Amino acid sequence: MARSKTRRWMDAECAQLSALADEFFTREAVPRAAKWEAQRHVDREFWTLAGGVGLLSCSVPTEFGGSGGSVAHDLAVIDAQARVTDYAFGGAVHSGVVTHYLLDYGTDEQKRRWLPSMVTGETVGAIALTEPDAGSDLKALRTRAVRDGDDWVLDGSKTFITNGSIADLVVVAAVTEPGAGSRGISLFLVDARVPGFTVTRVLDKIGQHGSDTSELSFVGVRLPASALLGEPGRGFAMMMEQLPQERLFAGVMAVGAMTQAVALTVDYTSQRRAFGAPLSDLQNTRFEVAECATLTEVARTFVDDAIVRHLDDSLDLAAAAMVKLWTTDVQGQVVDRCLQLFGGYGYMREYPIGRLWVDARAQRIYGGSNEIMKELITRSLLPTPARRG
Repeated sequence: MARSKTRRWMDAECAQLSALADEFFTREAVPRAAKWEAQRHVDREFWTLAGGVGLLSCSVPTEFGGSGGSVAHDLAVIDAQARVTDYAFGGAVHSGVVTHYLLDYGTDEQKRRWLPSMVTGETVGAIALTEPDAGSDLKALRTRAVRDGDDWVLDGSKTFITNGSIADLVVVAAVTEPGAGSRGISLFLVDARVPGFTVTRVLDKIGQHGSDTSELSFVGVRLPASALLGEPGRGFAMMMEQLPQERLFAGVMAVGAMTQAVALTVDYTSQRRAFGAPLSDLQNTRFEVAECATLTEVARTFVDDAIVRHLDDSLDLAAAAMVKLWTTDVQGQVVDRCLQLFGGYGYMREYPIGRLWVDARAQRIYGGSNEIMKELITRSLLPTPARRG
């Protein structure tokens, strides 16, 4: 298990929570990982276990059933999860994304309905933005919500939805004013029990097998006016406001995975013998470990600085894109180099390093692909090219 480090954005309470999360995931998640991989989802029991010890939606105020923490507390939990286990548990989406949409845009009634049970794990949250024909291009959504009296009627489909098959609450992006572009998108809080909502299938991914990622269908889903999150037509703006934080979580998970990979490699190469001596005696092994540990420390410092800026409300869209782009790229490099030192055993899924390697690949895709991150960064530096044709 990777060693926990107190970070400069952590106060004493955050550090204590990090230690609690470290111990919890080691005790409760690691032994269940094989079962989750086989069934392609995390047991609901685990969600309530995590909620019971205060590891879900830590930012929720006490008046809505939470502990009154901040996003730093949510980050401390996800950091511990990434250092100890894999991506099976969709806590980052639940606590770091869905919870904050409710906190920042929800009405008092919406918060009182959903947040207390999100804290306990009785309600699992998901967010449905991506569609089969609209990946990182959120302006190309086809899902529609049409007014019918006081209600909205929702039709469309979503894909690549984390927690999709087990979610009780899904934040759904839909076009409410066709032809209005980004100003015609709204967000809705969809109760998964509503008629017309279907989990079409759980997707068969190449990695992150324990985490359910699903396709969702909405056919004539009738929603009350109270299901609208925030103001109509502000959905795209709300997503743009929230995406920097989501990308910061991706950076935290990348650093955690790198930390875990280096720790696993140090342990393995110290015990595995080749040519009559431990692998760790070979100069190539020592240099590779040194470089991977250095890259991990640089990434940690980069992410910690971004977290401090985020807590000060000074992390902008381009800076968050830089964090997501660089840390997830480096994550792939570090984990791959660590796997190489395991030889043939690194290619076996029974070894955690193999799972870390294949699980890391999605980090450069979700939350906005890394190519999109480059475009966002460039837009902050250079004029946008004129469109041709």
